[in-house]
Amino acid sequence: MFVRKMTPSQSSLFGEIDDLQDLTFIERPIRRSLKTAEEIDKLTVDEDLNDIERAVYLLSSGEDVQRASVIINLPNLVRQNPAETFRRVVPKVREVLHVAGADMQLAAAGSFLTVLQDDIVLIQTHTHSILQIVLLNLDHRDTVVSNAWLETLLSAIDALPKETIRQEILSPLLSKHQLSQSVPARLASCRILGKVVGKFESSIVKKDLLPLIRSLCQDVEYEVRACMCRQLENITRGIGLDHTKAEVLPELVELAQDEASTVRLAAFDTIINLLEMFDSDDRTCVIFPLVKAFCEKCFKGDEAVLASLSFQYGKLCHGLSESFTDEQHLWFLEFYKKLCCLGLQHENGHCESQPYPLELENKYALVRRNCAYNFPAIVLFADPNHFLSELYRTFSSLCHDPEISVRRTAAGGFHEVVKLLGPNVHYVHKELITLLQDDSLEVLDALLNNLQETLELATSRGEGAGPESKQVNIPDLVPALVAAEQKAASSLHWRGHEKLLQCYSCLPRVISGDQIYFRFFQRMFNIITTTNVLPVQREAVRTLCVFLRYNRKQEQRQEIISKIKQELAQGRSYWNRLRYLDLCEITIDLFSKSYFCKHFLIPALELVSDPVANVRYKLCYMLPKLRSTIRPTDKHLLQQLEFCVRKLLCREKDKDVVVTLRKTVLELDKMDITEPYHKRHERELLDQKKEKEETLLLEMELLERQQSEAKLTGDKQSEKKQRDSKSGMSGSKGMSASTLGATSNSTGKEMRRAKLARSRSLSGHPTTPKMTNPDKTLKVKDSGSCPVSGKSPMLPLNDDNLRPHHFNVASSISSTPSSSSMPVLIRSNTSSSVDHRSNGNKDTQSRKLSVQRKSNSFGMQSGRE
Repeated sequence: MFVRKMTPSQSSLFGEIDDLQDLTFIERPIRRSLKTAEEIDKLTVDEDLNDIERAVYLLSSGEDVQRASVIINLPNLVRQNPAETFRRVVPKVREVLHVAGADMQLAAAGSFLTVLQDDIVLIQTHTHSILQIVLLNLDHRDTVVSNAWLETLLSAIDALPKETIRQEILSPLLSKHQLSQSVPARLASCRILGKVVGKFESSIVKKDLLPLIRSLCQDVEYEVRACMCRQLENITRGIGLDHTKAEVLPELVELAQDEASTVRLAAFDTIINLLEMFDSDDRTCVIFPLVKAFCEKCFKGDEAVLASLSFQYGKLCHGLSESFTDEQHLWFLEFYKKLCCLGLQHENGHCESQPYPLELENKYALVRRNCAYNFPAIVLFADPNHFLSELYRTFSSLCHDPEISVRRTAAGGFHEVVKLLGPNVHYVHKELITLLQDDSLEVLDALLNNLQETLELATSRGEGAGPESKQVNIPDLVPALVAAEQKAASSLHWRGHEKLLQCYSCLPRVISGDQIYFRFFQRMFNIITTTNVLPVQREAVRTLCVFLRYNRKQEQRQEIISKIKQELAQGRSYWNRLRYLDLCEITIDLFSKSYFCKHFLIPALELVSDPVANVRYKLCYMLPKLRSTIRPTDKHLLQQLEFCVRKLLCREKDKDVVVTLRKTVLELDKMDITEPYHKRHERELLDQKKEKEETLLLEMELLERQQSEAKLTGDKQSEKKQRDSKSGMSGSKGMSASTLGATSNSTGKEMRRAKLARSRSLSGHPTTPKMTNPDKTLKVKDSGSCPVSGKSPMLPLNDDNLRPHHFNVASSISSTPSSSSMPVLIRSNTSSSVDHRSNGNKDTQSRKLSVQRKSNSFGMQSGRE
């Protein structure tokens, strides 16, 4: 008998079958129920029992889940029947807590705190029974449970009366501070002392509690000393100023020189928080030397305390600044500069981190980050007028720090620094550009939180600071903003991109309209048409509308509007057409009704025939808003809107669009009836203001053109006068040269011919025709110079002066009431009227000049003939 050999495919198949057979041996029967019948019987409770009896039964023989449920429901039982609850349920809870786990202990701590704080305990004995349970569990072996009971007690102290605190809490507390007690018990005593001291008079505190406080401040365990040191602030405020100097200050001085860094740090924080409680002598003679020694010791080798010191440094300087001498003031300022450069080395003006162990490097970075957080306070401490000489290099170092967290913190407080610098804000323009161009998006995101305020303060206050600030601001700010937007767009952090576009809405108050038009408009269109994130697209639409609203050149506005219609309203993608409807919603709020109806309404109504139902759906939703922009006198637009609605009612087949359309028709019918008169009147007044601002924009554009044309004509006339004056000077030079030559020739002939009488006529004959023409030309130049001397000077046109600094209506310019609500654009209106008159005078004078020149030239011609 021959056994045939198995193929590899057959062997693999049989192997899989064997594996499946092995799985059948490890199968277990699936339980159809989560609980067995016995477990269900244990959890079943008689329905005839009332709440108190059921709670007692469950606490006695129930499961842990049922006991925990009773403990959680304890406040409700106290509210319903306090006497029976405290007589029967609370003793059972006390028995259960002896053997309960951590979860049940935490639930009991929360329930008893609710009972004490809700003021539902009416009898003193009830409070006594609860506090006994709380104090008993303070010594629980689990630190989490003991801390929970301690927090319950500390929170309940505020709700307890003074006598209850004296009898139930202070009496056992006086026995727990002994060294024989455990460290957690002594730590709890420290915290309870700091809490109850505010409930009693200063005399009682000094007599009964201060000895206990001193002994805990001198405890052998550094944890107890540090905990008691942190409670000295509450104790100082409880005993008042009179006893602080004699009782608390010596203890603080001793603790500040403790061997343990934790105790020294606690003493330092307490001293900073209590600076207002010390007088000037104590600050100068006691606190300053103590703090100085503490700072020097920390800087030499205590890096753990340096982090807390750097975080509290601004508060420390301001608390002691009034008592500082000039030398002390300078010392604290120099020490702050050392902290800002801790762990760094400066090479070629750049900050580079020194090679340290990773843990030490992180500590140094935390110190520098805290210094960046306190920098606005240090600017105020050092006086903003001395910023350039004292703090500029330090601030530049923080903005160029190699750690991202330090630069992010500096960017987050940049607006505060700008506020403090005021007119000297141009000092930090370079640092603003640096942070905008930072490689980290975290730094840019921190700067964006207050970027609008920062840019407005930097540009408005920097304008009068000198030409240097403008040079830093104008050329470098726009490329930095463009680079920041491109960096945010290329990242996956779309919320930062949205925030940046939102900040761009302040650019009309910051840079010129031409810069916005040439550098930002096309970018907004690209974002709207190419970005896939809807919030970013909508924010770009809003920013585009704001740019359009405050653009003052008619040609640019027309080009932008035509591009909006072409790329959005008539775009090939329905996504772009939806964005056009979003744009219409925004322009209704920004522009006047007449402007919207003139430029944006008709393309929106034409979307009624859009092939995509989503576009028609959004159009139906917007019809009431579109109707609110049409005035009753615009019969043509009303007819077009009505035709649009009828067309939708007749042809629409999409169910969602039909439902929305019906609701919209009902809303359109009720619009004129349901709207109150005062709201309609407010809308009309607001629309009038918008229309007035738009009219002023057109006037400013006209004035700008007139002034530019007048400037060009003035430049041409001045160039022509310069050319004429040069020609006149050359003629006079030729005349003088010929006269000199004739004189020399006549004198030579007189000498050679022995002063003949006819030599004068021979020598003077060639000069006669040369003298007549220059005289006439000089007369023409003199007559032409008269109108120039009488011409009124032209007012210079500056785009920054004409730029509006507020989007809303600004303060009044002239004395008329109507001009009180006009924006800042009108400021150039009164001065430009003078230019208009001067242009008229100049035109008349130039015509007189041309006539005079013609007459002179005719006289010269006749003279030559």
